[in-house]
Amino acid sequence: MPDTKAVIPRSKMTPQERELRSQLSQWVGQQGMLRGSLLVRRRVCGKPRCKCASGDKHESLYLVISEGGKSRQLFVPRDWEATVRQWVQDYHQAQEFMEELSRMFWEKVRNRRA
Repeated sequence: MPDTKAVIPRSKMTPQERELRSQLSQWVGQQGMLRGSLLVRRRVCGKPRCKCASGDKHESLYLVISEGGKSRQLFVPRDWEATVRQWVQDYHQAQEFMEELSRMFWEKVRNRRA
């Protein structure tokens, strides 16, 4: 069984593994990341002459996360929307890189090669 703390030299990595590790490292080092989902809510404000009274509801963006089994929501102000959307997207991209690396290591264990 391989040593769990052993560092894998780049020379022993497949080109695909080297590329994924490089992409993940760059992504994590350069991007803001935020775990969560974005939820758009539409609501009526209650003013009788407002456009929302006739069906054109106001939209608000919320960041939704789960902490300790409980769902939490946080209002995202308009001037933060683009940034928060990017951070959530970057988190999901990093997660995809991690999943691909995990699949590679699954194959290493399955084939009994380090």
